[in-house]
Amino acid sequence: MTTDERNFRSSYYEKVGCFSVEEVKSLNKLLQDDIRNVTKLKHFVHNYTVPALQRHLLWCLIMGIMPLHKSNTEYVREQRRQVYEDLLRAVTVMRCLDSSDSCKPKEMVLHKMWLLENNRLHSNVRADDNQFIEIVRALLQIFDDDVDTYWMAKEFYQYTRELKKEYAKLKELTQALLKREDKELFDRLDKLGLFGDSSELLDNWYTTCFAGVICETVLVKIWDKICGGDKKIVVFLFVELVKNIRSLIRDKNSLDEVKAAVEKVKDLDGLIVNKAIKSWQSNNGELKYAH
Repeated sequence: MTTDERNFRSSYYEKVGCFSVEEVKSLNKLLQDDIRNVTKLKHFVHNYTVPALQRHLLWCLIMGIMPLHKSNTEYVREQRRQVYEDLLRAVTVMRCLDSSDSCKPKEMVLHKMWLLENNRLHSNVRADDNQFIEIVRALLQIFDDDVDTYWMAKEFYQYTRELKKEYAKLKELTQALLKREDKELFDRLDKLGLFGDSSELLDNWYTTCFAGVICETVLVKIWDKICGGDKKIVVFLFVELVKNIRSLIRDKNSLDEVKAAVEKVKDLDGLIVNKAIKSWQSNNGELKYAH
């Protein structure tokens, strides 16, 4: 089988939710090693679609939540659980959660725990609080274990802080890619002020990695790449999103209207996410930050 045939078949299998035997065997071997190699795990995430069954462990290893030494796994897992339970107990005893909180969304409870852990329980609400909540809300739709979800949310939030620091460069990349892909669409969004210093819309989408915008079950494929260190993929997702609704954007007269249109898309079938990943793979190494 030629390389092109292999790539085509691999791409087709991924679209229908299947994975080659070689890829699954390779990942299983990496995960079963006595000492897991985080560089190889990131390499897998970078190059392949992550099977849902292995995603939980893979993320925990890459994020440093679980130890690379397999023999230490149970000990570390128990320590993580104890910290989680201590925080949950503390916010309950301190009456941060009243009787009505039993009906509150779980992400709000985890947010209170996060605030307590960061000595911010009684601080004023900040913009990054809402960003953390959006991340937790998305992860709760993806993973079943609340303990690991809390730890993954904290680590993924740190990835978003890195995106925040690089936002100016990411915006430059966005403008360059969109100009190249669809100059008319770029001009329209630029005229509406999306790329101006006074607009935080693009910044918010990037620093939440589109949590709450794209359906979580397909967005997770983008988050796999971010987890592996590929932060620039958010640029490609944005470009594919707005290209998908270019006809609607032409009729919009404000960024609020653009925001509403984008956030209605959801991409339930994953077509936009798949296009974004394909575009990111095609452009990898070519679309660079300006110096």
